[in-house]
Amino acid sequence: MTQAEIAATLIELFGAEVLQTIAPGSWQIETSAFRLLALVSEDNSWLRVLLPIMPLQEAEPFLTQFLEANFDDTQETRYAVYDGVVWGVFQHNSGTLTSADFASAIARLKSLYETGLNDVFNQLIETRIRQIVQAAKQQGQSLQATMQNLDRFYAEGLLGEIDQNAAVREQVLTAWRNRLEKLWDEQY
Repeated sequence: MTQAEIAATLIELFGAEVLQTIAPGSWQIETSAFRLLALVSEDNSWLRVLLPIMPLQEAEPFLTQFLEANFDDTQETRYAVYDGVVWGVFQHNSGTLTSADFASAIARLKSLYETGLNDVFNQLIETRIRQIVQAAKQQGQSLQATMQNLDRFYAEGLLGEIDQNAAVREQVLTAWRNRLEKLWDEQY
């Protein structure tokens, strides 16, 4: 893609009114929701598209899950860390990049931004539930005993929110119970 084709695709996706040319080969899209940067290398051989996702401080407990997502889920985009920020990043050789692939990568970056911590948080919870199942089985506990322990942890305030009402607590415990039941018969 040439710089003119990149700019044209950005205009097609976002509109001319939000496209800002920062410098030759550098564009910014700023909306009320996000700020996206598209940068061509000095020799015009590479295009990098960047979208800040969240401050690193918020993401630090989930860095392992972000890296695992890079391996399995992010497709042509990647999570990256720079200057205290988690970014969604797409890099591609400009000469072989098509408008369709460029548009697809931008859609994927927007999806990473919109998802935020949801997917990596759910992945962390899944890992923790599997650890609970494995530990319970190694201790010879039954599914029922494991659920009783979780009920007790909630009652003692070790799990859940402090100001959680009974209905929300029951909803969370039901979700735990359902997931534990599904995972209980897996081999560990």
